[in-house]
Amino acid sequence: MEKILLSFGHGYSARALADRLLPKGWRIFGTTRKDSKINALRDEGIQPIRWPDGDFNEALAQATHILISAGPGPEGDPTLSVLHNEISTIAPRLEWAGYLSTTGVYGDHGGGWVDEATPLTPSTERGKARVAAERQWQSIPDLPLHIFRLAGIYGPGRGPFEKVKSGTARRIIKENQVFSRIQVKDIAQVLEASMTHPNPGAVYNVCDDDPAPPQDVIEHAANLLGLPVPPAVPFEAADMSPMARSFYAESKRVSNERIKRDLGINLLFPSYRDGLLALRD
Repeated sequence: MEKILLSFGHGYSARALADRLLPKGWRIFGTTRKDSKINALRDEGIQPIRWPDGDFNEALAQATHILISAGPGPEGDPTLSVLHNEISTIAPRLEWAGYLSTTGVYGDHGGGWVDEATPLTPSTERGKARVAAERQWQSIPDLPLHIFRLAGIYGPGRGPFEKVKSGTARRIIKENQVFSRIQVKDIAQVLEASMTHPNPGAVYNVCDDDPAPPQDVIEHAANLLGLPVPPAVPFEAADMSPMARSFYAESKRVSNERIKRDLGINLLFPSYRDGLLALRD
């Protein structure tokens, strides 16, 4: 049977997945809010659908898989706000649904370890919205849902190299602050592995093996590029947007044992060191 993916909010991570699926004969529909991206999606081999006023009936009726990348807004999950009934009633061929969430749902653990069984205690409004969106998707009867809680994403064109090159990088120092990360190509391989071995109801943390203080990552990126290491700035004195500051409200190390055990994942980039070196080369 032909495999058909309907990708809601076809952005950075979804494009990396498409790079793996299209050469294997998949057909992919992708949504975008911007008219300027319609032709770009076509050029990538994606059948574009204008969000939210496009015709989704054909894509939903044919889709064997759906991926939801769009994050929640003030109105809740944007995909379900438009298509809740349609997903429930006119997507009869679905074998797999994937929702891209965030490790922010776990809240602050003072640098301690969390896994998929850790209670969800987000401290930011973004994290609380993600918990609500996860529950919205989980409430749809008989949906073969898989939730992927993504750590901080980096990859081609996105991450510490771009900040160092542009001169906007700062080594903000906050005691005991640590983040987990994931290279976008490893997100794509996790998603494909789950599609190949579906387990409806499963939740997976998607991160590498090497949670680290953010200032260490910036320093390593600068050294790889042969550029000056940005000066250290104490967190208390840093001029940051409210959103940027909120990322420092939570510190934790995220376990990725489940993707290795259940999906057989061997990370392409087990550390930010591996991922940055590959991007530089």
